[in-house]
Amino acid sequence: MNAKVWFLILALLLPAQLRAQGFAGLGGEADGFDVPQLGYQLSFPQDHGPHPTFKIEWWYLTANLKGEDGRDYGVQWTLFRSALKPYEEQSWQSPQLWLGHAALTTPDAHYFAERLSRGGIGQAGVTATPFEAWIDEWYMRGPDFNALKIRANGSEFGYDLSMRATGPLVFHGDAGYSVKSTQGQASHYYSQPFFDLTGTVHLPDGDVAVTGQGWLDREWSSQPLAEDQSGWDWFSLSFEGGDKLMAFRLRGEAEDFTSATWIGKDGETTALADGSVSFEPLQTAHVADRDIPIEWRVTLPARGVDIVVSALTPKAWMATSFAYWEGPVTVSGSHSGRGYLEMTGY
Repeated sequence: MNAKVWFLILALLLPAQLRAQGFAGLGGEADGFDVPQLGYQLSFPQDHGPHPTFKIEWWYLTANLKGEDGRDYGVQWTLFRSALKPYEEQSWQSPQLWLGHAALTTPDAHYFAERLSRGGIGQAGVTATPFEAWIDEWYMRGPDFNALKIRANGSEFGYDLSMRATGPLVFHGDAGYSVKSTQGQASHYYSQPFFDLTGTVHLPDGDVAVTGQGWLDREWSSQPLAEDQSGWDWFSLSFEGGDKLMAFRLRGEAEDFTSATWIGKDGETTALADGSVSFEPLQTAHVADRDIPIEWRVTLPARGVDIVVSALTPKAWMATSFAYWEGPVTVSGSHSGRGYLEMTGY
């Protein structure tokens, strides 16, 4: 069977597979895959690489940038791995499926692109040493996880960026074991939220030199949601002064589940249990034929946080194989800053 036929099959199969286990379907059975274990000690550099015996995994960069033109920009670079079976095979028959998302957001526009690939043939994948994540000509790579270059492009946009870590890795939950429901669903989850970035974004009107900060999330699981959870609202916020907050709400039929990590400017973390942080939508916008919350009040009394989180633009809809909202935000109130917001299942 030639490559074009295989690509057509993959293009049809991959979105269906991701939809089947995406958002509400992420609460399905693990089906023989490994599941996260409390007490597992993350080990590097190997855990920067793939975990093919788990069902789903991602390498997820978001960045808040300032252009030499004085405008704010946001960048997303994501590589998803989704497994049909819990092993890898170096051929077209590999059960490892890969999906890449890239986006560039401005105050008045949102550009995005998507790539699909079957694993085992070299078109997409991840290696831990030296680190490289790629799909087609998109890549995130460097001698190690602390110094990386990223590239992606679509029909109307692109970017070439370099980033260097200025702080430690951050483990969420209990040493990287991140609980997602009262029933105990969980993932292994860590971040590098201390990247400084420089480079160029490519727009229809020309190139713009940019600088800013990036946040890279790493997560893998086989059953990260409970059966009744339909989606999430996820915030990564960097405050003036250097402190940071990762917080999410998983929306359930009967009740929501929340979790958060307070990250000090020195990288010291405090895990915050269900109910510690609250989320209140303040304003919605009609985006992609649905109402999307684009302004939120987020409160964390234990840290004196009472903030309003506002989207740079409501247009940051990712109309990809599984659609979601993802875009840069500004923070005002008790704390000021910038960050990113992801909303799924709307």
